[in-house]
Amino acid sequence: MKSFASWVLAALVLGGCGYAPGSHYARNVVGDSVSTEVVVSMEDPQNTVIIKDAVDTAVITKFRASLKPKNSAKTHLKISIGGVGFSPLQYDTNGYVVTYRAGVTMSISRTTDENTTLYSTSGVYDFAIEPNAIITDQARFEAISQGAQKAIDAFIAQLASEGAGAPKED
Repeated sequence: MKSFASWVLAALVLGGCGYAPGSHYARNVVGDSVSTEVVVSMEDPQNTVIIKDAVDTAVITKFRASLKPKNSAKTHLKISIGGVGFSPLQYDTNGYVVTYRAGVTMSISRTTDENTTLYSTSGVYDFAIEPNAIITDQARFEAISQGAQKAIDAFIAQLASEGAGAPKED
């Protein structure tokens, strides 16, 4: 019962102060229908597929928008991969790398109502491996996916800052 009362109090406090999550403001900018396009990197086409999935997941879960074909969407997002890299972060006592940081940079072009705005964003993800081991494909894909998600979160924060000043759509 005490937990329920805490939730009700928290809902009243957050609702009463005008709090809205960043995704709410970001949706003011992109609208309720979005199309996505990820430019295929010829150097690393596997990463393009991973990032495309991460972008589509973010559109659905974070914007709470529908994915639509380009000709029927309010907003079109065109994502280009700037780069994907791995750098060692931590070594064990024998000098073997045990923690890596994956970095994903991307450029995003947002087209809404014939207006295009360019954004640059990046995300990082730290992960551990066994000493004296190589990064497995599974760990690599997971790290790129998580880094891309964080880059998209940074993009959403940029949109939210724009949307906070935009008029409300009802």
